[in-house]
Amino acid sequence: MGSVNRRDLGLLVLRVGTGAVLVAHGSQKLFGWFGGGGIKGTTAGMEAMGFHPPKHSAVAAGLGETGGGVLLALGLATPAAGAAAAGAMAGAVAVHAPAGFFAQGGGYEYPAFLGFTAAAIGLTGPGRYSVDHATRHAFDQPWMVALAFAGSAVAAAAVVGKRAKGQGEEPAPDEDEPDPDGS
Repeated sequence: MGSVNRRDLGLLVLRVGTGAVLVAHGSQKLFGWFGGGGIKGTTAGMEAMGFHPPKHSAVAAGLGETGGGVLLALGLATPAAGAAAAGAMAGAVAVHAPAGFFAQGGGYEYPAFLGFTAAAIGLTGPGRYSVDHATRHAFDQPWMVALAFAGSAVAAAAVVGKRAKGQGEEPAPDEDEPDPDGS
């Protein structure tokens, strides 16, 4: 065994730390762990935030965070892991953006930081102390980087765009209620 490479050790620490945070957040959504709402509560939250269909959005967010976090921590399929986590965080940024930047005011600072960190790891690669390295980068090929990030960007744009479009539409009047003009 050769000497410890500080760059690879730093990537290991960054991957495991970021992955653990993402897994904790995703498992709140999927399983209700750590005080989370589970699928039922997350679905209700997604509906209230304007994501449609809300259950699919809840599952996708939970899987993006949990799955992306596990894979990042392991250093397995690192481009896909980073892209999935970054895509999930793009949705969270969209929700928090109206509150401004700083997290203390409900802003998007924290999800943006997690998304940028996950993306950076996905682009940089996992380093020597990873499953990708042990498998000779079978799931960490240059073409996978482009494909994973393009796919994640398209999916995030579609979900965030659909949410934004839905928020801009007025709800259809209920047939049982009179119109506001009295007719």
